[in-house]
Formats: sequence, C-alpha cells, structure tokens
Amino acid sequence: MRKILLLLLTTGCIYQVNAQSGLYQKGLDKKIDDAFELFDKHQYSASKLEFENLKEENLSPSQRIDVEYYHAVSALRTDNPDGPSLVENITNNYPTDPKANEAAFLLGDYYFEKRHYKEAIGHYNKVNVDVISLEERSKVYFKTGYAYFQLKDYVNAARYFDPVKKMQTSYTADGFYYGGYVALQQGKYDQAIADFKQADRYQVYQSKVPYMLSELYYRQKQYEELIAYATPITQSRNNLDRKGGIYLLLAEAYFERRDFTNAATYYDAFTKAGGGQMSREQMYKAGVAQFKVQKYQEATNYFKKVALEKDRLGQVSSYYLGHSYLKLNNPQFASTSFNAAYKSTYDAAIQEESLFNYAKLSLEKGSFQEAVNALDNYLNNYSSGANRSEAENLLSDALINTNNYLRAITHIEGMENKSPRIRAAYQKVTYFQGVTYYRNKQYKNAITYFDKSITYPIDKTIVHEAFYWKAEAYAADGNLNQAIKAYEQVTNMRLTSLDPALIRSYYGLGYAYFNTKQYAKAEKQFNNYIRQIKKTDIKGYYDDALIRLGDSYYIQKKFDDALSTFRRAINERNKSVDYAHYMAGVVLNFQNRNREAIAELDKAISQYPNSLYRDDAIFQKAQINMEESNYQAARAGFSALIDQSPNSPFVPFALESRAIANYSLKNYDETINDYQRILSRYPNSSNADAALVGLQEALSLQGRSGEFSNYLSEYKKANPSNESLQSVEFESAKNLFFSQSYQQAIQAFDNYLKAYPNSGNKQEAYFFMGDAYYRSGQKEKALATFYELEKMGASTQRTKAVQKIAEIELENKQYRKAIPYFLSSAKSARDRIEEYEAFKGLMTSYYEIDNYDSASFFADKVIALGDITTDAQANAQLIKAKSLIKTGNTAGAQDELMVLINESESIQGAEALFLLATSLNEAGNHTQSNETIFSFSNKYAVYDYWYGKCFLLLAQNYLALNENFQAKATLESIIENSENQEIKKEAQELLGTIQ
Repeated sequence: MRKILLLLLTTGCIYQVNAQSGLYQKGLDKKIDDAFELFDKHQYSASKLEFENLKEENLSPSQRIDVEYYHAVSALRTDNPDGPSLVENITNNYPTDPKANEAAFLLGDYYFEKRHYKEAIGHYNKVNVDVISLEERSKVYFKTGYAYFQLKDYVNAARYFDPVKKMQTSYTADGFYYGGYVALQQGKYDQAIADFKQADRYQVYQSKVPYMLSELYYRQKQYEELIAYATPITQSRNNLDRKGGIYLLLAEAYFERRDFTNAATYYDAFTKAGGGQMSREQMYKAGVAQFKVQKYQEATNYFKKVALEKDRLGQVSSYYLGHSYLKLNNPQFASTSFNAAYKSTYDAAIQEESLFNYAKLSLEKGSFQEAVNALDNYLNNYSSGANRSEAENLLSDALINTNNYLRAITHIEGMENKSPRIRAAYQKVTYFQGVTYYRNKQYKNAITYFDKSITYPIDKTIVHEAFYWKAEAYAADGNLNQAIKAYEQVTNMRLTSLDPALIRSYYGLGYAYFNTKQYAKAEKQFNNYIRQIKKTDIKGYYDDALIRLGDSYYIQKKFDDALSTFRRAINERNKSVDYAHYMAGVVLNFQNRNREAIAELDKAISQYPNSLYRDDAIFQKAQINMEESNYQAARAGFSALIDQSPNSPFVPFALESRAIANYSLKNYDETINDYQRILSRYPNSSNADAALVGLQEALSLQGRSGEFSNYLSEYKKANPSNESLQSVEFESAKNLFFSQSYQQAIQAFDNYLKAYPNSGNKQEAYFFMGDAYYRSGQKEKALATFYELEKMGASTQRTKAVQKIAEIELENKQYRKAIPYFLSSAKSARDRIEEYEAFKGLMTSYYEIDNYDSASFFADKVIALGDITTDAQANAQLIKAKSLIKTGNTAGAQDELMVLINESESIQGAEALFLLATSLNEAGNHTQSNETIFSFSNKYAVYDYWYGKCFLLLAQNYLALNENFQAKATLESIIENSENQEIKKEAQELLGTIQ
C-alpha cells in the first residue's frame, strides 16, 4: 500500500512537475526572467519594453517593485526623457523598500555624470548610508563632496571629504587630494599641506601633488621648505604635472632669497619646459635675475616684453634693458630703451638717469640732434642734477657735430650766455648750414650763413673755408664782382701756400677774372692754382685749370705760352686733350706754322670722332688750306663739315668758304650753288651780305647776271633798310628782357618781328621772346615759340631752342616728345655744360618711360662729365641705381647706392640710403638693413622725409625680428620728433598694428 501511495505521489509529482513546466514555458515567471536577461545583457531598450508590458500582469508586491524599478532603470539607461522621473517614483512610492535606496544612489550618479551637481547632491542625500557597504558609503560621500566642490561650496565639500579620508577605500586618496584643494581655496594652508602630503602617498596623485604643495609653500613664504621639497622631486619623478610651474615657483623662491644664480636657472627651466606664460612681474624678476648673473642677452628677452606697457614696471624694465644692451655693446637698442625709460614718469630718479644716458649714447653713436635735444632737456629740467657739468660739455660737442644745423643754430642763438665752446659750435654749424644751402642752390641763404660763421672767427680754418664758399655762392649766383672780392679776401690772408681754401680760391678767382674778361689776372690765378695743386693730394680741377690757362694765354696773344700749355695738356693726357689738340692747331696757325697746325687738327679729328670740337677742327683745317691756296683740300674739308654736321652753326660759313674755294678752282656753278644755299637757307646769317656779293660776281662770270635781281629782291626782304632803327628797337627789347620785365619784353619783341619780319635778328628775337614767356610762367606759349624757331635754319639760337623744347617737354612729363630734342641737343653741344643738360634730360626721360638700360647709359655719361653742378653726379648715380633695381640687378644697384652714400651728403644720398636699406629688407636681411641705416643715417638728418622713411623701415625690420619693444619705441620717437606730416601719419598707422 505504501508502495502504491509512493508511486502515486511520485507519479503525481511528475505530473505536477510536467504541468508546472508547461505553465512556466508560457507563464509570468518566464516573462520576468526574459526581461531580466535582456537587462543583464544591457539591452535596455528591449528590457524597458518588456518590463513595461509586465506592469499589466497580475504581479505580487515584490514582483511589482522589481518590475517598476528595472523598467525605470532601463529608461534611465537609454536616456529616455521620463527615465529620471520613473526612478524618482521608486523613491517616492516605496520609501521603505531597499530599491528606494538603490534608486536614490542611481539618480545621484546619473546627475553627477551629467554635471548637474545640485540635483546629484539632492539624490545622494536621500541615500541611507547606514545600509550600504563601506566602499559605497565612501563613494557617496566623495561624490557629494566633489559636487559641492564644483559648485565652489568649499565648506560643504570639506564636510563630505573629511569622512572619506578616514575610510580605507578606493576613494581615500581622492578624499585627501580634493580635501587639500578645498583647504587651499579656503586659505587653510596647514590643513591643505597635511592633506596633500597624505595624497602624495598614493601613486595616482604623485604626479599632481608636487605642484600643489610647492604652491602652498610659496604662498606661505616657506621658501626653504619649498626648495627642500621641490628640488629633489623635480629631479627624481618623471611625468610631473605642471613641472614647468614647479620650476617657476622654485625660481620665485630663489629670487626672494636673492639667490639670483639659481633663480636665473629655474626661470630658464620654466621657459624651456613650455610651462605657460609668466606674469609681467615674473618676467621682470626673471630679467633682473639674468642681469644680476651677467646673462645680459637672456635678461633682454624678459625685459623687452615687460617694457611694452607704460607703467612703473615698464619704466624700470626699460631702464634695465638699456643697461643690458650697453653690456651687449648694442648702443642703438640701449639708446631706445633709455629714451623709453625717460619718457615714463613713475620714478623720477630713473627718469633723470635715463635721459642723461640717452643723451650720451646719442652723442656716441652720432645722433647729434637727438643728443642736443636730450641734453637741452636735461639742463632745463635738472638744474641741480648730478650730471649737469658733464651735460654742458656734452652739449657743446653735440652742437658742433649735429647735421640738423638749423635747429642747432636756433638753439645757440637763443642762449643768453655763449661759452667759448658754444661759440665754436656756432661757427661750425652756421658754416655747414651755408654749405648745405649752397648744395641746394640757395645761394643767397648760403651767403647769409657763411657771414654768420665768420662772426665768431675762432677756428681759422673754418674762416678761410667760409670766405671761399661765400665766393663760390656769389659766383654760382652770377654776381662775379662780389665773388672776386670774397676770393680776394682769402688770397689776401696770410695763409700757408698749401692751404686748401687758398688753392681752391686761386681756381675760383681765375674763372671769375676769365668770365669778366680780365685775362691777365685770370692767367696769374690759374698759374697759382696749377703750381700749388700739384703739391697736394686735394681732389681738384687741375686738367680744367690747365686748359683755361692756355685759353688765357691765347686770348692775350701769348702764343708761345699758349702752345706750350696746350702741348703740356696733351702730354699729360688731359681730360680735354681733344680741345688741346684743336687749340694747338689754332695757335700754330696764328704763328704761320700751318703744317704743324694741320697735324694737330688731324689728331683732333681722327682720334676723337665724338669730340665737341670736331666741327671746329674740320673748319679750322679747311681754313688753313684756304690760306695756303690748297683749294681742293679746303673744299673737301668744308664739304665734310656740311655733309656730316648739317645742323652745325658753322654750315653757312663753311658754304661761303667752299664757294670761295670753288671760285678759285673756277667751279663757278658750284660756287653759285653754295651762295644760293646761304641766301635761301640762312638769309639772316651774318655772312649773307658777303654771299650776295659773291653770287653777283659768280653769276656775272657765267653770263647769268639777269638772275641776280631775283636773289637781290629776296635779300632785301630778309634784310630791309633802316638798320639803325632796327638796332635801336632790338636793343630796347633786349634791355626789357635783361631787366626781368618779361611781359613788356614779349610785347617789344613781337612788335619788332612784325615790323621787321625778315630781320637778321629774327631768330635771336624769337629765342628771347620764348625765354621771356618761359620765365614769366607761360610755358605753353614759350614752347610754341621755340617750336617755331626750331623750324628755321641752323643757328646758335635754333640749337638753344632745341634744348629749351626738350626741357619744357620734360617738365610737362612728355618724356617721349622730349627725347629726340635732347638727342639733337647732345649732338650739337658746344661745351660740357650743354652736354650735361642734354644727357641729364635723356637720363631722366628714359627712366620715366621705363627704358632703364638707356637711362643707365646716359647716367654713366653724366657721371663721366664730373661735378658740372653740385648734385650732377649724385643725381646720375641715383638714377642709375634705381634703373638697376628696376631691371633686377640688385647687386649692381646696391654697389651704386653704396658709392653714392659714401660720397654724398645730398638728398640723393638720403634716398639712396633708403633704397639700399629697403633692398636688404626685401631680401630678408633685416639686421643688415638696420645696421646700414644706423651707419649712415645721421648725415642725412636734415632731409626729414627720407630720414623718416629710413626709421619707418627700421621699425618694420624690428617687427620682422620680433623686436616689438624697439619697433614701438622707434615709431613713438618718429611721431614725437618728425616734422613731416606724411611720415608721422605712417608711423601712427604702423604703431596701431602693434598696440
């Protein structure tokens, strides 16, 4: 029976189990298990749906709590908007259930991770920490404290970090580290140090704690403790956080202890570590430390950054910067730095010393005007200054050497008491201002300042030079009588025979006498000059003086002396050897030594085909052949001149002489043709009447006398009667011109030409009228008049008109129109002055139309002529250099510019310096560009525009070299001192890009 019951029980159980198994496969438990499986596999979207469906089932209370809890958590994990509220419902609906505690914990973590710290704190506070593990309790406390920490509620943060520090959990180290940080923020430095030391025991914070502890020691001025703690750690620990910051704290600590050696070492270590930016005060301290250990270059790297600001720290940094650059032998940068320190008014002692140092440096580097201004300021502002006596002596040196002479003169003239040194300075600067005016062709101003220089005859050499240049100014201004008096004042002084002023005065006086037709006196002075100049190394005008001496002898009919002089010039290979051969031929002809004369003339013709005197030599040779009745040779010579130089003023006379030669050779038809050419082409020439007589005779011999009446009629039209009245009217018009009554002169010449349209003076009248138009500012009428004259036959006036047309077209910027007239003028030039004017015009015109090769070619022509005017060579050198720049020949241009800079103090030299410095700038050679400006700019200070342009370029170079302080100081100096508004504007614009 028992067996049967057991069997039945077993069978029942089996049935029951099978039945239950079938129910499970389809029942509630299976659904719950499936939902949990999805949750465990982190398939939260699916688990959320399953748990949500389960809410509709008939659940037990415990099942319902579980389902709602995991449904809420799944929603939270998928960031469903209703997730937080679903989880919060658990804490609200089931406050006594363990799941409520878990839900609060979970919501705290959710808001914590999203950095919603206030919400996180609220939910962490709902967690019952008494029923959770020590690890979880530590986590809740730490995260609550950290949330308060992020909200800067350090009091509450500390309240939660403190219990964490007492628990031995994975959050203990965090508690100490952040507890220390909170204590630091609260100013509880001892507590912070204690906490950080504890945190330092844990490896995770061993990279972070050292900086925090170092900063705490520094804040408490515990410099010894900082050094003792941080020094070994920086050497032993790798991968320290903010290691550069620790170096900076060590540097600051050593600086406070006045251990500048170690301070400098650690400031450098901070910089090399790339630890971030120092404050300006820290950079200043770093500069001081480097300065104290004599690392001046390193010191400047710090000071120049601090000095950019205009405050007390900026002033003292500029001061230190000045001394650092002095130690580095960089007076230019030192000068700029002291000037900046002086302009700042925070520390009066530094201001005074900086001004004096700036003045001294300006003087030493040759910036004399800057030195004058600075010393003047010093003496005015620091009447009892420690350096007053030295400043007074330095001021006199600066005044003597300044290039801004007018400002120096104004300064001295405003001084009530002038010491001997100041009077000596005045003598010198007025002399140099006179020379400057002379170079700029302001001759009357030059004379005024030479007279001022003579007022204080302290330096006798300057007195001699002042009288000489005064004479030169008179001569250049056309006042030869006054020039002679000034030259004679030099020659009458008891000077040594080799005194330069005396020797040059001989030459000037020789020319003044020569040009006033006092040839005997000219001869004496040229002889004096030639005799003395050979004994010196003065770069003079020996060749020219020798030629003029020969001319003086020739005019006085001292033919032996003249011939000897011209042959001396030939033997010495004089620059004017072509002229010497020609004049030797002329003299020999006067001595009836015609074979020798022709030999000399042949040399002039054959050896110098481009000579200005070739036509003269050909004509002279032909005339000699005429004198010797060598008519065939004479005719050939005259023909060569007529054919090769059709515009030569010799042509009408060559035609007359050829006609005579043909007459003598009985070539009467050719004789008639030559006379006809004179009368038809040159009816107003001076030999037209002789041609008429010759024509009449030749026609008569040929039985053609009937033709003569036609030529006579034409001649009468060109040369009407009543010549005496013509002459009076013509001279009257000329007198009006020479008295500068140009409008009246124009009217007088116009009346004359209307009354005597065929006058022999027609071309001359046209030229005077054109020149009067030009001088009275009526350029277009002048041009039209000169064009009319140019259409007439060859004459001296036509040649001059061609040059005038070229000059006016050049002024009108009609360069292409001007060029052919300059070319024509160059071919017909009779002396070096006319050649110069033509070559200069061609050089300028070709440059302006971008034909740089031709511009350079004619620039060389001008240069070869020498100092025709004071700026002739300088202007040509500049044009040549600019042409080379335009064609890409930078090296050649730089060579030309350097020659000009070395040789000239003119405005062309000032522009050349700017161009040279610019070419170096454009090549990236910024330092060399600046050095070039420093080396040469002082002598061009008087040219405010180019001087300013150079210093603007200087600032641009500084910017390219990352020398912002120097750039800024330079631009401020330009704005303060330049008198050129364009330069000041450019400086202000560039300064704005720095500030």
